[in-house]
Amino acid sequence: MKDPSLRRSLALFRAFRSEQSDPERFYTLLAEDAADQVERYTPLAGAVVADVGGAAGHFTEAFRARGAHAFLFEPDLTELHARGGRTPGHAVVADGYWLPLTDGAADVCFSSNVLEHVPDPQTFISEMVRVTRPGGLVYLSYTNWFSPWGGHETSPWHLLGADRARRRYQRRTGHSAKHTLGENLYRVHIGPVLRHVRGRDDVEVLSARSRYWPFLAETLVRIPGLREIASWNLLLVMRRTSE
Repeated sequence: MKDPSLRRSLALFRAFRSEQSDPERFYTLLAEDAADQVERYTPLAGAVVADVGGAAGHFTEAFRARGAHAFLFEPDLTELHARGGRTPGHAVVADGYWLPLTDGAADVCFSSNVLEHVPDPQTFISEMVRVTRPGGLVYLSYTNWFSPWGGHETSPWHLLGADRARRRYQRRTGHSAKHTLGENLYRVHIGPVLRHVRGRDDVEVLSARSRYWPFLAETLVRIPGLREIASWNLLLVMRRTSE
């Protein structure tokens, strides 16, 4: 995958600033960008796509608009109904640990910004691989804990302690933060996840890169320590290699 352009990165960062106030704009743009990334490796037209943890369905819609048979698997009803209470089409209430799919059912298994919300990342990844056919694509992106955005709405103060960051958020906004470390947000790092996927014999890692960084995106991920802070978000693109 070629390094993304500076214009593309700036557009995403500008949209991200309005994620809380205008989530529809941000997630629509992010979903289109993700579909572009997937199509650099495999056509979406006619492909069966499993969108794992896709919340309100923005990614599923972007894939279906390009001709994919895309289906959303989301366990959280609040997230599923986040767009005015309506249920997205082609949605299934299901946990990413136990997807209601047969082995190798999907041409593409996709997950954006979910891994940091599960306590057992390796099991989550294994389930994504299981439902992907041999030769199919696994797209996995997540925000690592030491990223400036690792604490989500409490960032970057989470870097000084998760509890302190939550108290600061409560004082500043007058309400509790959505995410609580150890309940629906976990310390997921880049190094352990890379070692896990590179040690598997059922996937080939095609790309490991910063999802949003505008240059040297793969080089950055090769530098231990620095990658945990500067990558912001790790993107893994993998090919299923065996049954």
